[in-house]
Amino acid sequence: MADDPDELALPRGIALAWGVAAHPQQRGPKRELSLERIVDTAVELADSGGLDAVSMTAVAKQLGFTTMSLYRYVTSKDDLLLLMGEAALGTPPLSIAEAPAWRDALIQWHRETLALYAAHPWMLDLPISGIPSTPANLSWLDSALSAMAETPLDPLERTAVLLLITGHARWTGQVERGYDDRARAEGVSPDHLDRQVADAISALVTAEQFPALREALDAGVFTADADPLFFGLERLLDGVEQYVESRSSGAPAHVPPPEAVSTDVFPKDSKVREARSVRREAEKAVREANKKLREAVKREREAVSRARERQARESAAH
Repeated sequence: MADDPDELALPRGIALAWGVAAHPQQRGPKRELSLERIVDTAVELADSGGLDAVSMTAVAKQLGFTTMSLYRYVTSKDDLLLLMGEAALGTPPLSIAEAPAWRDALIQWHRETLALYAAHPWMLDLPISGIPSTPANLSWLDSALSAMAETPLDPLERTAVLLLITGHARWTGQVERGYDDRARAEGVSPDHLDRQVADAISALVTAEQFPALREALDAGVFTADADPLFFGLERLLDGVEQYVESRSSGAPAHVPPPEAVSTDVFPKDSKVREARSVRREAEKAVREANKKLREAVKREREAVSRARERQARESAAH
């Protein structure tokens, strides 16, 4: 194993992130182009137009250089995306380390992650291609693991907890971005959009077809002020806290190896597939029947309304 980082056989993008890659030789008069400017410009383009707005050509044009001049610093778009993620992540905020307890620190880590996604929504589109291997990513990883340093959890357990929080943060960020994008496209607030969708769903869902969902709709679950996503985070941490307490009592570590889990989403048995197909056809027939029922009710109401209007006109004429 090489002890000197400069001697490691690192991919170009990772080497650039760690500052151990060879820099291009300047020829002729010194020009105002640098890796930092390239990355910063790419981040600005992504912030305003998403990852689709980022290309080597677009970045070069924004900087006033040729595309080929950029390739002397960044040899591929994949490397550029990696460096953009690094620049956007930066250093973990001190608020994480200053939290009074491990649970508070993980909640703050979650909040700071969501703040990053809100500032740079395109980060949710960056590919996850393996173990974090760049300084900023590892710094955020270290901040979360450090928050759990005083717990009885071993390193593997702490990492598993971090993955749990990371997954919840990423999912929450995707949901919030989807809401914001659609609300912005329709020129309404996310809350107004919720009410619109809830009203539409409420008009379609019947207690006969979806009894549990109908009950939830009647309870106002889609328009309530509560934050179900944060509720989910709290319950996840409740479970982690119970596990921490069990480890404090001397219970052994339990991070099971991956196992094959059976599922019937895509059944192999032909009879099961046939039965499921029949069920889907029956559900489709129910939906069509409900649609016809709603249309019939609508026509009846329109007929009653017209009849009342005629009766009112006739009464007025006499």
